[in-house]
Amino acid sequence: MNQSIKRNFPPFRADQVGSLLRTDRIKQARQQKAQGEITSEQLRLIEDEEIKRIVAKQKEIGLQAVTDGEFRRAWWHFDFLEGLDGVREFVSDSGIQFHNVTTKARGIKVVDKIDFTNHPMLEDYKFLHRIAGDHVAKMTIPSPNMLLFRGLVEDGVYPHKEDMYRDLSQAYKKAIKSFYDAGCRYLQLDDTAWAHLCSDEQKEKLRSQGFDPEEMRLTFTKTINDAVADRPEDMNITMHICRGNFQSTWLFAGGYEPIAEDIFGKLNVDGLFLEYDNDRSGGFEPLRFVNRPDLNIVLGLITSKYGELENADDVKRRIEEASKYVNLDQLCLSPQCGFASTEEGNKLTEEQQWDKLRHVVNIANDVWK
Repeated sequence: MNQSIKRNFPPFRADQVGSLLRTDRIKQARQQKAQGEITSEQLRLIEDEEIKRIVAKQKEIGLQAVTDGEFRRAWWHFDFLEGLDGVREFVSDSGIQFHNVTTKARGIKVVDKIDFTNHPMLEDYKFLHRIAGDHVAKMTIPSPNMLLFRGLVEDGVYPHKEDMYRDLSQAYKKAIKSFYDAGCRYLQLDDTAWAHLCSDEQKEKLRSQGFDPEEMRLTFTKTINDAVADRPEDMNITMHICRGNFQSTWLFAGGYEPIAEDIFGKLNVDGLFLEYDNDRSGGFEPLRFVNRPDLNIVLGLITSKYGELENADDVKRRIEEASKYVNLDQLCLSPQCGFASTEEGNKLTEEQQWDKLRHVVNIANDVWK
């Protein structure tokens, strides 16, 4: 395998998606807050201490980008989306049905015009930025497509859906600028919406619910591109395309072929984190549609769903296989998803989590010397 120069800009050769297992102390503190035993201020101080600890651990392992593990969130997407103007939480009739397990009941709805003004996660990022030191502070937020897909719209708020698309993209433009002004140079958009378009079964289900998969594909692309259009040149924006991640289970199956021309040829992002940890994600053949030398592909070959470590030589062989379609210099390595997309987390221990991330670093160091 040809060797490539180690890169000093994101996404990095050894990278991570973002969320980390909530510590016992975090879980206990959040429960105490819910029961009225501690204040919001006391909870935040505990979160601060735990985030400092896990950031130090990420540095020790050798990661170049550090996250706050999404320790202040219960869900990877709802918490951020509820912070947008015009969006509110509500208790849904049921949770989201994963493979053999269902989430807690929670939903979001658009009750007024969408905007981004005084979002609480700006302060969350500023704290991470202060403690990151010489490392890159990576911020993760849900893609705007997640509001289009998960959000209900109250009657009369947006009679014309095109107006909602426009306001949503404008809100994300403001978000990107605000995070940039706070020091963020590495922003990731997390997105499960694309996975609905990866299989005929899911597309047929969408049609039965009154959606047009072709229209959705065009809308997803335009909304993202409009949102990132004015980003500063020195800000790297990546997207993680996820097939669902809740308590080590999943939502979707299907390779990238049905969306390959869109995500690889039309999305104006700097990198794509792709799940490739099992057969549900298909093969590397769709990577032939990568037509930009500046698009970085992060191969999610290390699973975050269980603790057993992958054989390092097998992972290296898969990277070599992917390099037949995309130049090795454009490839990176990461887990296929975060370790705790919701506060419940996947079914592995914290030490196994760190072993997984250390495994990513060690393999990447061998491949890209």
